[in-house]
Amino acid sequence: MTSIAGIVLALVLLMALAWRGVSVLLLAPLMALLAVLFSPDTPVLASYTQVFMKALGGFVVAFFPLFLLGAVFGKLMEDSGAARVIAHGIVRWLGSSRAVLAIVLACAVLTYGGVSLFVVAFAVYPIAAALFRQADLPKRLIPGTIALGAFTFTMTALPGTPAIQNAIPMPYFGTTPFAAPGLGLIGGAVMLVLGVLWLTRRAASARSRGEGYGESDDNDPAPTTAPAFSGALFARAMAPVVLVIALNYLLATWLLPALDTRYLAEAVYGSTHIDAVRGIWAVIVALAAATLLLVLLQRQALTGLAKTLDHGAGSSVLPLLNTASQVGFGAVIASLAGFALIRDAVLSIAPDNPLVSMSIAVNILAGITGSASGGMSIALQTLGDTWLAMGQAAGIAPDLLHRVTAIATGGLDALPHNGAVITLLSICGLTHRQSYLDILVVAVVFPLVALAVVVALGTAFGSF
Repeated sequence: MTSIAGIVLALVLLMALAWRGVSVLLLAPLMALLAVLFSPDTPVLASYTQVFMKALGGFVVAFFPLFLLGAVFGKLMEDSGAARVIAHGIVRWLGSSRAVLAIVLACAVLTYGGVSLFVVAFAVYPIAAALFRQADLPKRLIPGTIALGAFTFTMTALPGTPAIQNAIPMPYFGTTPFAAPGLGLIGGAVMLVLGVLWLTRRAASARSRGEGYGESDDNDPAPTTAPAFSGALFARAMAPVVLVIALNYLLATWLLPALDTRYLAEAVYGSTHIDAVRGIWAVIVALAAATLLLVLLQRQALTGLAKTLDHGAGSSVLPLLNTASQVGFGAVIASLAGFALIRDAVLSIAPDNPLVSMSIAVNILAGITGSASGGMSIALQTLGDTWLAMGQAAGIAPDLLHRVTAIATGGLDALPHNGAVITLLSICGLTHRQSYLDILVVAVVFPLVALAVVVALGTAFGSF
């Protein structure tokens, strides 16, 4: 019982101290060691060097290229102005009368194309502020609108998204970014449709009350003219985004499986096989090719290319190590004697359907850590092999396990202490009290609804 108490205490403190702004880089190893102290028979130093650091290092080895390339690609999209061109193009196409939908789709296109949600928030907010002011819609709805487009269906549900939340399950289940595409599209459609309906209704209600945009403050961007725009500029900005998705699909589905990769069975290459690595390989090559194309197409706009590349590479390190530290925390927790009781309790929720226990466990851990990737990593580190075995025994395809795991990360992760939520509200100059209700509905409630739909359909019809 003392071991279980230590695990629970470590999780509670991890959530509470993360809420107060303490770095996860410090919290994860300290909380892991705290949990170990409640298990007297477990050696402290060995748990740190042989369990925590080994798991952290394994995550870095597996996913460093994705974090690096994703951050560099996003920074290039930002500094070249391509992200703003895409956002302005979608806004021009839909017009101010569909302000909510325009901003949601602008965020969705950028994040689905591999641009990080933080870059998207910074790039789209000035456009959203100008559009909402023109449409006389409340500024308080902007965070929810950006969150719907950047934090939800493009992050977890849409097949092929290069988001890390869609990549982490691949080594565990031997899948690709396009796992269970039909269910992913259905889940994404549920989030998108319900979210847009909610925000549109909120906007209409505010308009009927004569609320208006509200008073501008120091955080509001100064009115600026839209960048020069033409069909050619838009096509040039979109080309790298399209390449990410198209090349990712071709590589994962057709090109890589057709190669002679028998050499992977050799010990020097990890004694593995192509199905275990093709998903990661596809995303790496797609992002690298898109980055090269972006540099070639936007070379004139990238006047400080070396600085942009340096900033992009540097910005990848902290998110990578934060998530890797949470993986190390999960590995230590899984090594403790008390975890067996917790594991059995989670798996007993629906012993014949691992999709249910997986959905609950991933959501709870994502909520505790305030991180979709962190919660997923802990869950898969501790129970991934078990869920895979249960799925195989129940005839559940690994693709379905992948998609349910990915969608499950996008529910309780967006609770108030989530770093992306806090950053988004800061960018918009708004408080939780002013705008969190809409974020809660579109980024927590509706993704949970979508998850329930996908689990029900997957249970009834399997993966498709």
